[in-house]
Amino acid sequence: MATSPSGRVVVIAVDNSEFSEKAFEFYSAHFHRPENRVVVVNTPEFILSPNENSTQRIEEAIMESNAKTEVIKNKFMTGEFVALEDKNPGHGIVRYADSVGASFIVTGSRGLSKFRRTLLGSVSDYILHHSHVPVLVCRHKDAKH
Repeated sequence: MATSPSGRVVVIAVDNSEFSEKAFEFYSAHFHRPENRVVVVNTPEFILSPNENSTQRIEEAIMESNAKTEVIKNKFMTGEFVALEDKNPGHGIVRYADSVGASFIVTGSRGLSKFRRTLLGSVSDYILHHSHVPVLVCRHKDAKH
C-alpha cells in the first residue's frame, strides 16, 4: 500500500487469525486511501508454563514466536510491519498508536460473548476502551459466540 507524509497514519492490529485477515481486507476495501501510511502491528506471544523456565525452553519459545511473527509479516504485505513488545497486546497497540500519531486503529474481533470476553479478556475490547483515537473493530459476520 502506498504511503505519503501528507496522509493519515493507520495502525492495523493483526495476529495469525482469520479475524485479522477480514479486518485488514475490510479496511483495504472500504477505508484505504493511497496517501495513508499503513502500519501493521503484531504483539508476539511467548507461551511458557511456570515449570518451563530453562534457558533452552526460553530460547525455543523465542524462536517459535519469531517464526510466527514472520508468517504474520508475510501474510500482511505492506510497507511497514512492527512487532511490539508488551505483555498486554492491547496496551502495546494503544501505546504504539499514540507514539506514531495514528489517526485511527483497525482491529478484528473474535466475537466473544460477554462472559468469555470477561473471562479471557479481549484485545479489541481493550483497544476500544483505552485508545485516544477512533477504533474500527471488524467482526466477521460468521463469528460464533
